[in-house]
Amino acid sequence: MVSFLDFEKPIAALEARIAELRETARDGDLSIDGEIDKLQQRAQKMLADTYARLTPWQKTQVARHPDRPHFKHYVAGIFDEFIPLAGDRAFGDDQAILGGFAKLDGRKVMVIGHEKGDDTTSRLKHNFGMGKPEGYRKAIRLMQLADRFGLPVVTLVDTSGAFPGVQAEERGQAEAIARSTEQCLALGVPMVAAVVGEGGSGGAVALAAANRVLMFEHAVYAVISPEGCASILWRTAEKASEAATAMQVTAQHLKALGVIDAIVPEPVGGAHRAPAEAIASLRAALGTQLDQLGTMNATALRIDRADKFLAMGT
Repeated sequence: MVSFLDFEKPIAALEARIAELRETARDGDLSIDGEIDKLQQRAQKMLADTYARLTPWQKTQVARHPDRPHFKHYVAGIFDEFIPLAGDRAFGDDQAILGGFAKLDGRKVMVIGHEKGDDTTSRLKHNFGMGKPEGYRKAIRLMQLADRFGLPVVTLVDTSGAFPGVQAEERGQAEAIARSTEQCLALGVPMVAAVVGEGGSGGAVALAAANRVLMFEHAVYAVISPEGCASILWRTAEKASEAATAMQVTAQHLKALGVIDAIVPEPVGGAHRAPAEAIASLRAALGTQLDQLGTMNATALRIDRADKFLAMGT
């Protein structure tokens, strides 16, 4: 069963009506298939029209949808022979940031990403995708391994931001994020990052300073959450909708600004409505980008990455 967002209430009402009619058709002798088909077509058109004109705040809600695919779903649907690697060799293993060796269409890669979890137990285990210093140091270790063995790096970004707790600060959160960003820029192998849900603050950039940055159609990417921005500017999170618009958090805005390189289309109604279709779309996009970067040597890749980020804002 789909969890409907606030702006989807008219669609939810129509789909509830369709479900009632189906139940009636099963229990009685009346043939109402024609009526059900008409309502289904109407619901599909309403869904398409709604998602064609989403506001930045509505896209933020879609990007956070609890049924949206997460890291483990992408690994299962895109990569083969995934071998997870754990620990930062300094403090411990962070479950918010996962990674390991894998194959993408026969190509050996290192895949790293945020895992939010999809129920209460797993969300607590993975700390809602908010990485701690040991998570970013694990990412650095895996990127260095990839560089040593000449493996392209693929990162899947989906976090509201790095964990802001006291313990994380005590263990050097800011330094770990900075070092992870530095390692991305220093790689001598191709790196492709994909913002698949939320791309929040430095916790996202630390895994996204790549040669190519992709974004799902309804993902968001920003230096701070709309609620956080609204709390600073207007002293209330109720202005989050206005903040999201002003911040230009959507893939469409960021592509126009040159912050990202390509937008990956989602199924009508968002990735949470047809996860397999969304995963297949991302798989194709990752393969295309890796093919293009595969002809570049280490020096060219580093220059390409530096030029890309230094050009932003000019």
